[in-house]
Amino acid sequence: MKIDVLTLFPGMFAGPLDESIVKRARDAGKLDLRIHNLRDYTHDRHRTVDDRPFGGGPGMLLKPEPLFEAVEQLKTATTRVILLGPAGRKFTQAIARELAGQEHLLLISGSYEGYDERIRTALVHDELSIGDYVLTNGALPAMIIVDCVTRLLPGVLGDDESATDESFSHGLLEYPHYTRPAEFRGMKVPDVLLSGNHAEIEKWRREQAMQRTRERRPDLLDGQK
Repeated sequence: MKIDVLTLFPGMFAGPLDESIVKRARDAGKLDLRIHNLRDYTHDRHRTVDDRPFGGGPGMLLKPEPLFEAVEQLKTATTRVILLGPAGRKFTQAIARELAGQEHLLLISGSYEGYDERIRTALVHDELSIGDYVLTNGALPAMIIVDCVTRLLPGVLGDDESATDESFSHGLLEYPHYTRPAEFRGMKVPDVLLSGNHAEIEKWRREQAMQRTRERRPDLLDGQK
């Protein structure tokens, strides 16, 4: 998979995406990740990417010219262009799986007060938000999406079942896990996990996942049977 990120702060991406699973995916050639400075697509002496909004109001907006030029240079026939902003669809594990099936993602990481609306209406295929809170810019959301999508690519985790049997993969929070020792400071591993009865273990895990989700994230249970 190829992912391009357009940002005003390319330095923020150094470190988080050069470690751990994302680094291994890049080293193995499973992820082609490139970070682009939006200012490289400007043509004035000050490398201007923003301007005041028509009609007045606080803050500055990202101008259409550099973004249109950047996207038109970077996209291909298979590219899915995604705007990152608070007005987008809430990013979920289901959307991550959807994106992992794409050949090429182009993430637009915003800043300032927002975007000129013509960017939304004429340039992008989708708009995503990582949650109902305000961040300084779109760099962190871009990193989160890259990380979440990368670990779903075939072969990235080594054991592909790891990506299908974890929190949110089945619309539920994950069940509790235990490892050795079987007893620690008086706390014992549930007997069912030591029984070797795989049917009972699977039933217990499903029940525990439902209970944990009901207690902590009941909103996820809509549609669960």
